[in-house]
Amino acid sequence: MKSLRVATCQFSVEGDIAHNRRWILKQIEKAAAEGADVVHFSECALSGYAGVDIPNIAALDWDALTDATRAIQDAAKANKLWVLLGSSHRLSGGHKPHNSVYVIDPRGNIVDRYDKRFCTGTNGKRPTLDLVHYTPGDRAVTFRVKGVTCGVLICYDYRFPELTREYRKLGVDILFQSFHNARTSVVADPKYNIWKTIVPATMACRAAENHFWISANNSTAKPSRWPSFAVRPDGQIVGRLKLHKPGVLVTDMTLDPAHFDAPGPWRDAALKGQLHSGDLVTDPRSSDVTCL
Repeated sequence: MKSLRVATCQFSVEGDIAHNRRWILKQIEKAAAEGADVVHFSECALSGYAGVDIPNIAALDWDALTDATRAIQDAAKANKLWVLLGSSHRLSGGHKPHNSVYVIDPRGNIVDRYDKRFCTGTNGKRPTLDLVHYTPGDRAVTFRVKGVTCGVLICYDYRFPELTREYRKLGVDILFQSFHNARTSVVADPKYNIWKTIVPATMACRAAENHFWISANNSTAKPSRWPSFAVRPDGQIVGRLKLHKPGVLVTDMTLDPAHFDAPGPWRDAALKGQLHSGDLVTDPRSSDVTCL
């Protein structure tokens, strides 16, 4: 069976690129020592998250970010592994940057980049939250490691099941979802941490309905809403790091057909628009919805 050893990493993402760089390089080394194929970092892990870790994009040192990115590319090459690096990607012409995950291969090359498609904010004319700082992307990203098809999403993207369904159609076996649910006190109910409930539950649902593995990570900056974890294709959370503690969660993500797949018999038909199982019949007692 095909399998990837995935290192799901977490540390306190700061507005200090040098701090973030040190932690990323340290965790790449740890992941390599444990035989990882892919090392996965959280949203804006290198750059810091605008509006949260740093006040705005104007505060970002792009030269330092470029140097740090190159150092991480060199580390990927030296350790011969894939690195999924959360960062900010500069655009030209005065446009706001993308909130991105760089896909770095074992030769140290950036082979693709996923740009967060659903940036948080209102649907009105005046942008708020993410949309103040970032330009959304518009494309799915897949790549293959050892014959396993992988996809990438970022944080708020998880609220839109259309995106995970898109990846199922693209044949994704492992989804890497980078989050940053930390350092903000904005909650719907200050007495209840809804993200602690919603994020793991939603990721378990997304895994089970699409039958793929998920690596979900988060910053540990206080207050972090939940710790990083991994989900099996049957929806079971099979590993979890400690809240507010840096760490590397190593998971052998094996494509085992024995993993329970409740919607499996009808998923392909549903993706093609057949939203029922079995055969329909023509029967007046079926079409008459008012009869006894």
